[in-house]
Amino acid sequence: PSKSAALHVDLCKATNSTDALQYLLQFARKPVEAESVEGVVRILLEHYYKETDTSVRLKIASLLGLLSKTQGFRPDCIVDDIINTLCNEKSHQVLAQLLDTLLVVGTELPDSPAVRQRLVQVSCKHLSDTYFGVRNKCLQLLGCVGTVDAPLSKDGDGPGSSPGGCRDVQSIISDYFGDQDPRVRTAALKAMACRLLSDDYEQVRSAAVQMVWVLSQLYPESIVPIPSSNEEIRLVDDAFGKISHMVSDGSWMVRVQAAKTLGSMLQVSPHFLEQTLDKKLMSDLRRKRTAHERAKELFASGEFSSGRKWADDAPKEKLDTNTVNLIASGACGAFVHGLEDEMFEVRIAAVEALCQLARSSPTFAEKCLDFLVDMFNDEIEEVRLQSIHVLRQISTHITLREDQLDTVLAVLEDSSRDIREALHELLCYTNVSTKECIQLALLELLKNLNKYPTDRNSVWKCLKFLGSRHPTLVLPLVPELLSTHPYFDTPEPDMDDPAYIAVLVLVFNAAKSCPTMPALFSDHTFRHYAYLRDSLSHLVPPLRLPGRKQVLGLDPVDSGSASGSVESAQLFLQQSLNRISTIQNLEAPGAQDLLNFTIRDVQRLGHLQTQLSGAADFCATYLRCQLLLMKALQEKLWNMAVPLCLKQNVTATAAARQILEETYKLEFLYGGLENRQIATIHHVRLQAKALQLILSARTRQGLDPLISSCEKFLQEIEAFQRSFLTELPHLHDSFVDKLLELKPRISACSSVELVKILQTTLRQSGLLQLRLPEQIHRATATIIEPTGESDNPLRFTSGLVVALDIDATLEHVQDPQNTVKVQVLYPDGQSHVIHPKPGDFRKPGADRHRLITQVYLSHTAWTEPSQIEVRLLLSYSSASSSLSSSKHLGWSDSSDGLQSPEAVVEGTIPFSKPVKVFIMPKPARR
Repeated sequence: PSKSAALHVDLCKATNSTDALQYLLQFARKPVEAESVEGVVRILLEHYYKETDTSVRLKIASLLGLLSKTQGFRPDCIVDDIINTLCNEKSHQVLAQLLDTLLVVGTELPDSPAVRQRLVQVSCKHLSDTYFGVRNKCLQLLGCVGTVDAPLSKDGDGPGSSPGGCRDVQSIISDYFGDQDPRVRTAALKAMACRLLSDDYEQVRSAAVQMVWVLSQLYPESIVPIPSSNEEIRLVDDAFGKISHMVSDGSWMVRVQAAKTLGSMLQVSPHFLEQTLDKKLMSDLRRKRTAHERAKELFASGEFSSGRKWADDAPKEKLDTNTVNLIASGACGAFVHGLEDEMFEVRIAAVEALCQLARSSPTFAEKCLDFLVDMFNDEIEEVRLQSIHVLRQISTHITLREDQLDTVLAVLEDSSRDIREALHELLCYTNVSTKECIQLALLELLKNLNKYPTDRNSVWKCLKFLGSRHPTLVLPLVPELLSTHPYFDTPEPDMDDPAYIAVLVLVFNAAKSCPTMPALFSDHTFRHYAYLRDSLSHLVPPLRLPGRKQVLGLDPVDSGSASGSVESAQLFLQQSLNRISTIQNLEAPGAQDLLNFTIRDVQRLGHLQTQLSGAADFCATYLRCQLLLMKALQEKLWNMAVPLCLKQNVTATAAARQILEETYKLEFLYGGLENRQIATIHHVRLQAKALQLILSARTRQGLDPLISSCEKFLQEIEAFQRSFLTELPHLHDSFVDKLLELKPRISACSSVELVKILQTTLRQSGLLQLRLPEQIHRATATIIEPTGESDNPLRFTSGLVVALDIDATLEHVQDPQNTVKVQVLYPDGQSHVIHPKPGDFRKPGADRHRLITQVYLSHTAWTEPSQIEVRLLLSYSSASSSLSSSKHLGWSDSSDGLQSPEAVVEGTIPFSKPVKVFIMPKPARR
């Protein structure tokens, strides 16, 4: 039966209102097709007129709104019915719900002026209702469907309107700014604001701030008059002043909102902006009169200066702060108030707003520098961290003075690792003014290194940038830093000392753009350079050293030609993929050789051009899948009887399993893939599953398992067709294309025949051309700690635990909190997988994450130390990809019947190099 008939039968069965409500709730869970919506609406309205219980009528009213949203249904046919029900409804709650339904109808029909006019009239009629919810909905409806220019006829009168006069929507809405209920005032404001910035209720003030901001973004350059004067001012400046005033509001929620809002008002005039940092009123706040005007006024009053008294011609007027013209006095020092607020949320919002404004105005950035540096001493760690991040973002505009640098460097004493690392990052991008600043920074960083040895890599990286940004300031310090002497030999420092390496990193990076510096090096410094250039090549740049050819030989390719070479490398990659398409014309051995050589070329290209390493790895893995498939489908395997080729069967089965693993890697390890590439990956996976089915049919006895496998495979073909409907034209002449052509025959034939069809189709189908998207990134992880270099084992008592600190950087990993896991492999084959806490992940930059966590190890006693392996895994679930490709349709909450037929495959992919750690569980003492 149709949906409407079934609903009618259900509602007739209902003996009381509770049953009817139950049936309606069940009905709401099922989607309704566009063609049956009108029938369902009629049944619902019919029951609505008969129903006495308000809760059932309320549910019907909300269902009408949901049904109006159905795609492909135009709700103009039900407008009249809903308006009729409004006229006879006595319950306020149901009235509010019916108005909400009309709001949905109005937004669904934006192109029908007649309907909009009727809705405006209906909402005006009900505006005088005593229940706040109804007034609320009426104002919302007016705000959504009312137009600015259309006046309303006199039958749409609001309270206090003159009878017979035409009124526009704005004036009707503005009548409700003074409503007794704050919820209605909020709604009135959202439907239009500045008077309500001083309302008693914080939610009204909050809505008013939003409203003022919206107006300032829509009409920034409009000129508005200033009350109590004949001056005019840009609307965006006026709005900025009003919102600045709200930074000293009584409610901290409003203060946070006002501070955040200020950050997005980038069009404001510079002198208004700078006033937010100064609590004193600037003279610019009033209009300065010209000397000519002042003289004219004196002449008119008859008073001229006799010159006997000092400054007797000074202007007599006094500035009364309450009648300041251009900007409310609250705007003065808005950010000073914000940064000194008692609530740390307000301080954070003020810091973020300063950042946004300073990034667009270099002069403002310089002025707010002192305020931001002061925030480094805040008692809340989150505020300190945020102010460090902000200073880093605006550091291109500023140069730190020595006293400011002192305050900044004091934070290196902080016990929080996050704060110290953020500060190192800030120093990487900071400009300083004198060589004393460089010396001060180096001393403080070396103290930090001494106190917290785990900060080693972060401090070295910081000094690398500090050196390369200030070569001329480092030059006069070199003899002192390297302890050289004009004519005495000085002792050679210890190369294992992290502090000495830190100094060398600073000096060598400065030497890159300062050719006179190497003349100051002693002999052992050149040797140390050669050693560090090999061991820490990411920190020590290639230098052109006089008369040292062997060092020059180590230089990598000069980066000047890098941009051109990336384009040529990209071209080479695409040509290599195009070359593969000729494979169909070659014999099996030649085709395999071509694939092997192409895989080798593509991999080498990835090593040479790091920017293309993701794309190169992706291509190599895809081609490896094709090579495995080709080997598995060789002639001799299929022409011999099963008992004679057991060995080949085993290798083919292993190949099919490996192809499946590789396709999951292709899908989940690489970011930036488009739908076309995902379809290609699923296509290869389908081929591997077909191969598995054929092999299991050849070797396994019995028909029952074969029949269920065949049914499952047919479901997978249907799932593929559903998920990648738009991509099917690109898969011309492929395995799936041929199977879909044979679909009627396949679904009718027996399982044995299906296996034969699959076998011939698989061997005849061509290789699918891979098209690369713009940018492919491979998810990678590097474990920084533990380094795996220590020969001293971690000793602990067996049965107890020892904590191993793990520090790793993750690149291009989506949602690391849910996907990244740590695996520990013990020498006896035991494996533990640990899921880090969400708080262990930091995000230092775009597409970069940092994992700092602890892993607890435990084992029974060993006789001697041995190594365990620690690595990072990326977990995946095929459910996530199948859900994204079959977007949920309809408006119900359940997803019954949309489950993908293929069983959800979950697994993990190792994506970091394993690190070996020596441990030694000792037997417990008796």
